[in-house]
Amino acid sequence: MVEVDYDLIMIENLKELANKLEGELFYDSLWRSIYATDASVYRNLPLAVAYPKTSGDIQELIRFASLNNTSLIPRTAGTSLAGQCVGEGIVVDVSKNFTAILDFDTAAKTIKVQPGVIRDDLNRYLKPHGLFFGPNTSTSNRCMIGGMVGNNSSGTTSIKYGVTSDRVLEMKVLLSDGSEAVFSEITSEEFRSKMQQDSLEGEIYRKLYEELKPEAIQQQIKEGFPKPEIHRRNTGYAVDELLAAEIFGGAKEKINICRLLCGSEGTLAFTTEVTLQLDVLPPENAVMIAAHFESVEKCLQAVVPAMQHSLFTCEMMDKVILDCTKSNRKYRENRFFIEGDPAAILMLEIRAHDEEELTNRTAELLKTLTESELAYALPVLRNETIELALELRKAGLGLLGNIVGDRKAVACIEDTAVAVEDLAVYISEFSALMKDYGQDAVYYAHAGAGELHLRPILNLKKEEDVVLFRKITMAVANLVKKYGGSMSGEHGDGRVRAEFIEFMIGAENYNLLKRVKNIFDPQHIFNPGKIIDAPPMDTSLRYVPGRKEPEIETLMDFSDSLGILRGAENCNGSGDCRKPAEAGGTMCPSYRATHNEKDTTRARANALREFLTRSDKPNHFDHEELKEVLDLCISCKGCKSECPSNVDMAAYKAEFQYQYMKANGSSLRSKAFAFNARLNEKTSRFSPFTNLMFSNKITSGAIKRSMGIAPQRSMPKLSKQTLSSFYKRNDVEVRQPIKTVYLFNDEFTNYMESELGVAALKLLRGLNYAVKIVEHPESGRGFLSKGFLEEAREVANKNISIFKDLVSEESPLLGIEPSAILSFRDEYLRLADDKVSAEKLSENALLLEEFFKKEVLAGNITADSFTSEKMRIKLHGHCHQKALSGVENTFVMLNLPENFEVTVIPSGCCGMAGSFGYEKEHYEVSMQIGEQTLFPAVRKASEETVIAAPGTSCRHQIYDGTGRKALHPIEIMANALK
Repeated sequence: MVEVDYDLIMIENLKELANKLEGELFYDSLWRSIYATDASVYRNLPLAVAYPKTSGDIQELIRFASLNNTSLIPRTAGTSLAGQCVGEGIVVDVSKNFTAILDFDTAAKTIKVQPGVIRDDLNRYLKPHGLFFGPNTSTSNRCMIGGMVGNNSSGTTSIKYGVTSDRVLEMKVLLSDGSEAVFSEITSEEFRSKMQQDSLEGEIYRKLYEELKPEAIQQQIKEGFPKPEIHRRNTGYAVDELLAAEIFGGAKEKINICRLLCGSEGTLAFTTEVTLQLDVLPPENAVMIAAHFESVEKCLQAVVPAMQHSLFTCEMMDKVILDCTKSNRKYRENRFFIEGDPAAILMLEIRAHDEEELTNRTAELLKTLTESELAYALPVLRNETIELALELRKAGLGLLGNIVGDRKAVACIEDTAVAVEDLAVYISEFSALMKDYGQDAVYYAHAGAGELHLRPILNLKKEEDVVLFRKITMAVANLVKKYGGSMSGEHGDGRVRAEFIEFMIGAENYNLLKRVKNIFDPQHIFNPGKIIDAPPMDTSLRYVPGRKEPEIETLMDFSDSLGILRGAENCNGSGDCRKPAEAGGTMCPSYRATHNEKDTTRARANALREFLTRSDKPNHFDHEELKEVLDLCISCKGCKSECPSNVDMAAYKAEFQYQYMKANGSSLRSKAFAFNARLNEKTSRFSPFTNLMFSNKITSGAIKRSMGIAPQRSMPKLSKQTLSSFYKRNDVEVRQPIKTVYLFNDEFTNYMESELGVAALKLLRGLNYAVKIVEHPESGRGFLSKGFLEEAREVANKNISIFKDLVSEESPLLGIEPSAILSFRDEYLRLADDKVSAEKLSENALLLEEFFKKEVLAGNITADSFTSEKMRIKLHGHCHQKALSGVENTFVMLNLPENFEVTVIPSGCCGMAGSFGYEKEHYEVSMQIGEQTLFPAVRKASEETVIAAPGTSCRHQIYDGTGRKALHPIEIMANALK
């Protein structure tokens, strides 16, 4: 069981605190468990989790922490790799409510934001004005400005636009006594004036002056801190940055305490507002040379000469990262530029406003690289293809979580930075050091800034590897110090490296940092244990070393991840599931609606890991907390393709529901939805009567109330005839067919939309394909969605048995409804007894659109068969289609008629998700999901524009949300036949 470690008095205090806040406070075992980790290797159960709404809420939290001897842990997206967001106090999550853009000055190129503003959202806002915020990270589609300030983030663009501290002009903060202060650039005279204030703010200025003014202290800092030419240096507090100011004898006329707060990881003050200096958008014309190397050494030797060419990015990735992308569904196509099997690739980007200048500079760089004789291939990428290549590099952190089993690439030495001229020799020594420890390290990231993210592969469940964890970190610390480098380049010290700060900068400098902490935060309210007085780096780990691995029996086969627990453990916390709808993709629809961490794929994985590992029940799944955290998972499968670690939450939820029902039974409503196909089979004989019951306001209202269905929902009607009966009466023979195909008569098409099946027959036969429909069971989608896995397994085995000897590459099995036919490619592989036949069948079970595209490419289907009339179509793809197939197949099909104009709506999930949107408690969230992108796009479409949607749930949701009737693409194509 998840442990509870506070007493009744504290519970009463927390209840009282909750009543005082305008925002929310959670302190139950579920919320505490999902906030016990970030993207690091650490785990601490927090006391509580707060979602403050106002600065007043944060002041109330500061008072509570002061009176109750606890602490506050600031958090935005929670993607920190060093454990900055892990602790035993109250996690204060500002990502939900502190998301406003407060002020924007286009002339001055400045913007004031709250800390919960997402970096990419900010740049989308700025783009129409020709401006952007330069510092970038691999997590830019979900990381937030507050977190970037806390870590002093930099990313791929730092060689051109600097790090976050270079762009922070002003910060409004709450100090440890609850008072408000504003730090900005001030003159020496203004600094001295602030020293006279009778407040904690005045005390901060006075004490900082006393600490940093002595020449001996300044010399001590200069000798002990990393080389100043290393731009990415975040070792401890940036007191060395303050010495550049005139008041401390430096050359700069003004001083800004924000330089000290950036990179302080929320340990000095609580940020509520940040004012940023913006840059003009970079030139649109871009070229990237993706230099290929046979060794990491050659790659790094090429960095110094390449950096003479005013690059915008200089990024590296090694063979380990490249090999990870081979097996990842999302990134396979991004490998288009890779030649051979490089040990490393250096990605060198040049930009220019003038095409001639760009051509000349590209030629100069190519000349330098060619003359060096280090690279074996120099492919040149242009404009939009550059982002596809960079996505491979950006995916690095998450993709490393794909390693099956307990050995993982561990973040501990992944943030070292040295001077660029030292990089090649440093890495050479580093490689030799890793070999001493039997390690094949992973190399990737920011070569042009002297920083590579280097990770050993360790199993932190084993005590001997935990020992190695420390030994490797200590050995690398010695090596970094030898080169005057920084152990923390952009990811921060956090828990993992803070222990080594004293060694890196010396005892006197470390004691200075302790005094700085005490100046700002004498009670250590703000994020204790980070930077200063950190516990040992090998304590409070996510996994207990030497633990006995829990035995978790499942009905579904999770051998691809060595079991469901290890599947959940694959989530490394990178937080890709937190990206907003504007960032594209599908994952994670419910989080996009609620903005609660509880509704992310990450939270669900965290909860599964916690309860499956620590449960004291015979049935490890039998926990109400797991039911709660999975309640809004709509099994869209977005995580299956978009999560870099391929966390398959839809499958985990199905297994949980099955296991939970074994202990607690199931509701009548769940049974009705699960067995819906069988109910429809019986009632389809009386379809006029059934449809009258469903459409009459009185009878349909009674049905909805009794079944817990949202009263706002329209009820689906049954077809007048089933597709099976139509086919038996209309089994038309096609003479000399191109091919014979089998049509999967899914339960949705057969009983509720048989006209789609008729359209499919018309389309295929009209294109000269013979179509066969054989008797077979339903797809089992209803059973899967409600966790009736024994019934789903029976259906899967029957369908596999029927089709295994019929279906082949030449005679594929085609499907109309994505959620039905794609079960053959997904859940059936986990359910089947006959794995070999299931795997073979999965390769030849296709959406009709997939088959259509193949036949177009083979020349068997041409535009000549279709109308030349004009039609404008907007296409919304089904979630399962996006995850397992791709909307481009449907796009290609609809674009075949010469005058069809097709655009894909950049929507995620529609929000219906089978039965989910019908259930009254889920209706509001369902409609919120639809309103994110889909509904507005449909409403904007003209009346003449045809809305296309392959999914039956999607079409129903579009109708309920907008009043527009969407058509299946097959209907459109069948009607377009000449």
